[in-house]
Amino acid sequence: MTISEEESLIEYPCDFPVKAMCKQHPTLAQELCEVVLKHDPEFDPATVEMRMSSQGNYVGLTFTVKATSRRQLDQIYQDLHDHPLVSVVL
Repeated sequence: MTISEEESLIEYPCDFPVKAMCKQHPTLAQELCEVVLKHDPEFDPATVEMRMSSQGNYVGLTFTVKATSRRQLDQIYQDLHDHPLVSVVL
């Protein structure tokens, strides 16, 4: 089932948080910021929020993007999900 822009509860454009749970890696934030910038050229990497797991093996990253459409968000989610260090995208 596909939801159209008219049926979406999100009003575009808006600031929208995208969260990713990832395996810890030294270049993780940089790599994922590049993915997000591909879809939101105005995204500021300095705004990324990071939370380490208690064991330090995983990190949660939050990217607040300027969402302009459902398609843009779907592409961000898909590209982040396809990254080999990403476990879950919310």
